Amino acid sequence: MANSLALINCSQLVTVAGPARPRVGAELRELATIADGALLVRGSRIEKVGTRNEIESLIGGDCEVLDAGGRIVLPGFVDAHAHPVFAGNRADEFEERASGVTYQEIAARGGGIKSTVRATRDATPERLYEFGKRYAEWFLRCGTTTVEAKSGYGLTVDDELKLLRVIKQLDQDLPLRYVPTFLGAHDIPTEFADRRDEYVKLVIKEMLPDVAKEELAEYCDVFCETRVFSVDESRRILTAARELGLGLRIHADQLSLSGGAKLAAELKATTADHLEHTDAEGIAALQSAGVQPVLLPGSVYALGSTRYPAAREMISAGLAVVLATDFNPGSSPTPSMLQVLSLAATHLKMTAAESITAATINAAYSLNRGKRVGSLEAGKSADFVLHDCSDYRELSYFFGIEHPWQVYVGGRLAFSRA
Repeated sequence: MANSLALINCSQLVTVAGPARPRVGAELRELATIADGALLVRGSRIEKVGTRNEIESLIGGDCEVLDAGGRIVLPGFVDAHAHPVFAGNRADEFEERASGVTYQEIAARGGGIKSTVRATRDATPERLYEFGKRYAEWFLRCGTTTVEAKSGYGLTVDDELKLLRVIKQLDQDLPLRYVPTFLGAHDIPTEFADRRDEYVKLVIKEMLPDVAKEELAEYCDVFCETRVFSVDESRRILTAARELGLGLRIHADQLSLSGGAKLAAELKATTADHLEHTDAEGIAALQSAGVQPVLLPGSVYALGSTRYPAAREMISAGLAVVLATDFNPGSSPTPSMLQVLSLAATHLKMTAAESITAATINAAYSLNRGKRVGSLEAGKSADFVLHDCSDYRELSYFFGIEHPWQVYVGGRLAFSRA
C-alpha cells in the first residue's frame, strides 16, 4: 500500500480551516472552500491542502491518486453527543408515541431509559460489542468519523464499567474514533427509586473512582432535569468528577427550564447539551463562562416536540454552537449528521455553512480534538468524506439521502459505495 495519497478533482474542497479555536458569530459561515481543490496525505496525516494544480505538482511515483470525480469533500463529521452502545431498541414505545402516549408517560411506568437499562444489563459484553459494531457502520456510512460515546444504560458499577470497556474495545478495533463519556447519572434506577441519595453516593463514591482508575472515560455527563437529577445532585456528581480529572458535560434544560445551563456556566463545563428550554439569561451565562452549546434537533423531532433550542440567539450571543445526533434507542434513533443538518436548516434556521462548522470543527473542539480532527489542514488526521454532490449546500437541502460516497479515516478507506 502506498504511503502517500493525493485526492484530486474535488468540485469543492471544504476545508473549514481557520483559527485554532471554536468558531463564533460570522466565523461559522467561513468554510475556507477551495474550488477544484485537492489534498496530499502522507501516512495518516494531511501534508498539504491546495488547488489541483498545486497538489498534482507534488505527486510522486509511489503516490496513490484518488479522483473525486467532481464531488465535494468535507472533513468527517464529529458527533459530539451520542449513546452508541446499548442492547435492544424501543420501536414499541415509538409506536405508542405515534398513538399519542407521551415520552414522560412511558418513562413513568418503567419504560424509556429504564427499559434499555434492563436489556443492556442482561446483555454480555460480546453481545454489546456486536451491537456497537453495527451502529459504528451506520455512523461511518453517514460520514461521521469521530463520535462521543456515553455510557448510562447500566446504572450499576459493573454494568457501567461493562459499557465503557466495550466502548474502549470498539475504539481500538474499528476505524470510527470514540471519545468516551461516563453517564452513570442518566437516570435513577428502579431499585433506587426510594433511595435517591444512596444512588447519587454510589455514583460519586464507587462508579466515578472505578472509571477514573481504569481510565475508561474522558468526560462525565449528568442528566440534570426535574424528576431525574436536581441541580444540587448534578453539582455534587460533576464536582466529584472534576476532582478525578474528568471533563464536564451536562444534559441541560431539555424538558424544562431546570437550571442546567446556569449550572454548566457555574462549573465552567465543556458543554451544555440539549438546551431546548434555555432562556436569554441561561444563554448569557453560557457565553460568559465559555461553555459550548451542543444542540440536538433530532431528539426534538423524534419526540414529536416543537420546542427547538434558540440557535440563532446563541449564535448572536457569540456562542460556539455544536450540532450532534443524540443517537440513542429512545428519543433520537438516528446516527445521521446529514439529517441533523437538514433539521438545523428548517427548525434552527442555521445556514448550511453554519451547520457544517457546528458539526465538524466546533464539535471537535468540544471533545478536545480540535487540533487533530474537524478540518482539513496540514498536520491533522486525514479524516475526510467524498459526498456525491457538487455543492456543500446540497447536504442540508436534499434530506433522507446518504450523500457519502467514500469515507476515509487516517488516510485509509473506511466506507465506500463505489
